[in-house]
Amino acid sequence: MPHLALYTFGVLKTPLADPGPLTREFYDIGEAVYRKIGRHPGYLGHAEAAEGGRGVFFEADWGDWGEFAVPTWYTKGRTAETTALATTLSLWTGLRPAFDAVYTGLHREALNRRYDWFERTGHPAHVFWWVPEGVTPTWQDGVSRLEHLGEHDSAPHAFTFHRPFAPDATPLRGEGSVPG
Repeated sequence: MPHLALYTFGVLKTPLADPGPLTREFYDIGEAVYRKIGRHPGYLGHAEAAEGGRGVFFEADWGDWGEFAVPTWYTKGRTAETTALATTLSLWTGLRPAFDAVYTGLHREALNRRYDWFERTGHPAHVFWWVPEGVTPTWQDGVSRLEHLGEHDSAPHAFTFHRPFAPDATPLRGEGSVPG
């Protein structure tokens, strides 16, 4: 049975190394959100660096998740001191569990505050695609699909909660699809 890959990307208003209260608040809620989502039904796993501190993305070893990559439109820093991004790459059993994890509870509270922390870029902030069971999506997969979504809108190759597709590439509408 195929699994659902989810890539998220946002440009922060301040670097992750910023000691200010908004950055601390973002980290605090982010750590709590990760703990909660990690226990959510339907969650299979997410990309984690083998080692590294806050803001270390580009130099980290991501194992099977591949070399770290960002969209071409990200123009901020790439060092631990200057990186100003938040990104995730995760696997789910399906759309409903991912939707419930994202739009309820603590993550929903964080979404309501996203414009306190993130810039409005005009680019999509998330993308989904189906992968065969046993396949680990890579950061480059996520980036290329997010960029494809931004250029071409939802399609079986790269889609959103609002315009989802089934593993067989048919559009999901009505019964069984997630609310839009």
